[in-house]
Formats: sequence, C-alpha cells, structure tokens
Amino acid sequence: MKAIHLTKADFLTKVANYETNPNEWKFLGERPALIDFYATWCGPCKMLAPVLDELAEEYEGKIDIYKIDVDAEEELAALFGIRSVPSLLFVPMAGAPQMAQGAMPKYALKDAIQKVLLNA
Repeated sequence: MKAIHLTKADFLTKVANYETNPNEWKFLGERPALIDFYATWCGPCKMLAPVLDELAEEYEGKIDIYKIDVDAEEELAALFGIRSVPSLLFVPMAGAPQMAQGAMPKYALKDAIQKVLLNA
C-alpha cells in the first residue's frame, strides 16, 4: 500500500467537501488521515515520500495517507494556506485537523500519528 494521490474531486469525496460546508470542517473519511502537501521539485518532499509509503503500509486499515501536489491542486493549497512544502495535515476522526510544516523523521511522524490520529 502506498500513499494515495488526491485531486480536488477526490478530496471533496474522501476528506471534506468544503464547497458544501464552507464554514464548517466536516471530515468524510472512514479512518483518520495524514495528508502530505508536496511539490515535485521539492527535495525534502522527495525524501519524505518513501517514508510516507512505509507508514501507509504499516498503518494500513488504521489511517489513510494521501498526497496532494500543490502545483496541480492550487485551490487546495490555497484553502489550507500552504506556503511551504512539505506541509503535513493530520486529520483525526473528530476535532480540528493539525498542520505540521517541514519533513519530519519517521519516528516523529509515528509519534504524531499515535498522539493526534490514533489517540494512543
């Protein structure tokens, strides 16, 4: 299992439909999610990609890991105020999403997944 690339259309059905609910965060996913906002030209993003794929495998069935190309999906990047990449959005089942900026080492990502997404 690898991180799944999302388009705006995918985001609206799998994460949140901000067009229907512009003033309210309403998560549509079946599992908590980690969303990587990246760019193809970004060095740290390229280093983070295989780590996210490993985590997608390790946490398969527990969380979903998505990737959004900020150059291809400018509207989504603007919606979340993405100014630097990589930016990671941790989306728990309940409550507000949390944003982290920069490439994080795998142990830090796992720690954040446990605390923010799995409430462990």
